[in-house]
Amino acid sequence: MSMTRRFALLAGAATLAGCADRTKFKTYRGPEVTRLIVNKGNREMFLLHHQRVLKRYEVDLGFAPEGHKQFEGDGKTPEGEYHIDRRNPDSAFHLSIGISYPNEADIAFAQAHGKPPGGDIFIHGEPNIFSFLKPDWTAGCISVTNHEMEDVYAMVRDGTPITLNA
Repeated sequence: MSMTRRFALLAGAATLAGCADRTKFKTYRGPEVTRLIVNKGNREMFLLHHQRVLKRYEVDLGFAPEGHKQFEGDGKTPEGEYHIDRRNPDSAFHLSIGISYPNEADIAFAQAHGKPPGGDIFIHGEPNIFSFLKPDWTAGCISVTNHEMEDVYAMVRDGTPITLNA
């Protein structure tokens, strides 16, 4: 085989290898994330190891960001104390981790008003088709970029407490 042909084959293989999909699943070996804090008013989320900030992210919220989520379809992001309770590696929003909303108090309040409390509140990435919908485009979730969500998904474990402040 000629040198030119070998070079062309190697160059082609290198090009194809560069096009291979990178995985959205990262490995994290740093300090444990012991709490998440979301400050809705400042549109920011912190991943903490005890009192030390490990990461800070700018976030988008529900399309009606003021106030605590009370009912299904109100477009609000919850406020209060919850925990991460599930993961979705096949999310329509790249990756997602679930927040334990509604709690017993949320359910009781909604029932007292004859309405459902809603649910399926997640921290998630963005689908490419809607990435232009900023700010506060979700239906009550917390959104970061897809690249940031890969870090969050790797760092945060189920059971981690999350505080959502006004």
